[in-house]
Amino acid sequence: MEILGTTLRICVDDLETASAFYERLTGTRALRFERGGVSVAAVGCFLLMSGPEAELEILRKVSATIAVENVDTAFATLTEVGAKVVAGPVQTPAGRNLIAVHPDGSVFEYVDRKATATDSSGTPDR
Repeated sequence: MEILGTTLRICVDDLETASAFYERLTGTRALRFERGGVSVAAVGCFLLMSGPEAELEILRKVSATIAVENVDTAFATLTEVGAKVVAGPVQTPAGRNLIAVHPDGSVFEYVDRKATATDSSGTPDR
């Protein structure tokens, strides 16, 4: 399994203010979506999350998001080396993902980072 990159997960109180800061910092626009009552803004290598404290408490346990080419391959490799997959693989707005607990207790999210397909107009098809 090749790791293609990582995303830093940050829980924030004010998603609008945080998004503006990270957009200026990275020079990129935020990709926004909702998931399970949590508002999310993906800005460069940062994943900003805001929502109910009960949901954020769970999200804070995940150390980072790790981009892989294929979540199914990650699933196979993780289970082979002794990690426990506790959620997924499931489809999300940013690609398929799973959550795994490593033998040392670290919790990570693994996400597909396949090339985005485009339609005939050249617009990304998501």
